[in-house]
Amino acid sequence: MLFNSIEFLIFMPIVFILYWFVTNKNLKIQNGLLLIASYVFYGWWDWRFLFLIAFSSFVDYFVGIGLKNEDSLKKRKIYLLISIMVNLGFLMIFKYYNFFAESFAEAFTLFGKHIEVSRLKIILPVGISFYTFQTLSYSIDVYKRKLEPTNNIVAFFAFVSFFPQLVAGPIERATNLLPQFYKKRDFEYEKAVDGLRQILWGLFKKMVIADNCARVVNDVFSNYTEYSSIQLILGAIFFALQIYGDFSGYSDIAIGTSRLFGFSLMKNFAFPYFSRDIGEFWRRWHISLSTWFRDYLYIPLGGSRGSKAKQIINTFIIFIVSGFWHGANWTFIVWGLLNALYFLPLLLTNRNRRNTDTIAKNRILPSIKDVLNILITFSLTTIGWIFFRSDSVNDSVNYIKRIFINFEFINPINSIPGMTVKVLLFIIIFGIIEWVNRNKEHALELTHSSKYRPFRWIAYYSLLIIILTFGGEQQEFIYFQF
Repeated sequence: MLFNSIEFLIFMPIVFILYWFVTNKNLKIQNGLLLIASYVFYGWWDWRFLFLIAFSSFVDYFVGIGLKNEDSLKKRKIYLLISIMVNLGFLMIFKYYNFFAESFAEAFTLFGKHIEVSRLKIILPVGISFYTFQTLSYSIDVYKRKLEPTNNIVAFFAFVSFFPQLVAGPIERATNLLPQFYKKRDFEYEKAVDGLRQILWGLFKKMVIADNCARVVNDVFSNYTEYSSIQLILGAIFFALQIYGDFSGYSDIAIGTSRLFGFSLMKNFAFPYFSRDIGEFWRRWHISLSTWFRDYLYIPLGGSRGSKAKQIINTFIIFIVSGFWHGANWTFIVWGLLNALYFLPLLLTNRNRRNTDTIAKNRILPSIKDVLNILITFSLTTIGWIFFRSDSVNDSVNYIKRIFINFEFINPINSIPGMTVKVLLFIIIFGIIEWVNRNKEHALELTHSSKYRPFRWIAYYSLLIIILTFGGEQQEFIYFQF
């Protein structure tokens, strides 16, 4: 079920009314409603995948129970290993089996031998990479005794399948989200109103920015051999805007929807395209995944402790694994490797934690130095996105190569399907609003002062009209494929 669909427009008010006006007297029934709603939401694509998420939930629930009653370190490791093998096993079968089988066969062709491999004809379950990492965080934290295991099976199943963030995050930690299912939740008007604002901004980013950019991106990347340098550059920039609008838009809708039900999710994006270096970018982009890898992989590997060589190895492992997490294609691995190379100079010079504050804090405009740093960081990131978006590494390399050899100037406006003055105008407005509100939780976080009330309502209705009038052709969220 898509957030920007008629089905969700019907589903959401029904669940909201039942949640606050029918089941609000009983926490267990309320959690049960959320569980049922989440399974309906997820099963809307393909009900068969419900067995997968249910089995994963059962395994980790009983792993938690086993860890609670076990003091033997050896047996505790066995319980944790069961959780890891089941969850990562699902990922290997559904997401990576065909990739490894085909790569294995291709490796033998280098030696003149041809090997036939059998492909699994299976559909990748929506959101499997997200909910497996979420439930894994529970088992790992219980194993490390950072979290008390739960006996409340309904609350645990609702935590794993919580519908606002089930399909594309944020990837919540059990230490943050699960305890919220134990406590009585009261409706908070201001919290709900701010949630609606964030939903509205998320829909604008998705439907007006991302979906309109998608038409340009799809045409340019499908026919890159036919376009000039300036058109290819704009195609790459439009993809950078598309993936940001699409993914952060989903996160905004997920976080805003959660607030309507009395839950607080972690912030997943912090205006990443205003970053002044790659280190800052990765602290602001897909924060829930970056911090997951930091806490459950980078730090256990040794993190920043030890020699510089060890730090470099750990950094490359994290970025390559992050690329592989996104999909079974060499393009994602190269994308991860490229970002590791971007990060390397910062690590070697100990400047990877340099820009941790808000850019141009207490100022309207950034300095010239900040502008140059933003442009350099955005340019490097956009080159990386070319690999992320392309079908193959060969296409990525050829795309970049043609940027530097095909210098014919062609006015991009209206020469590329979907690239119009209207779309460019929305992008400019979008950038200005994000910049002005860069120090806030989300770009539509407005003051509650009564003197600003007319401005607020003008802003709400203007955005709503723009979404309904100029929203692009409906596209699936990009991260549904991961």
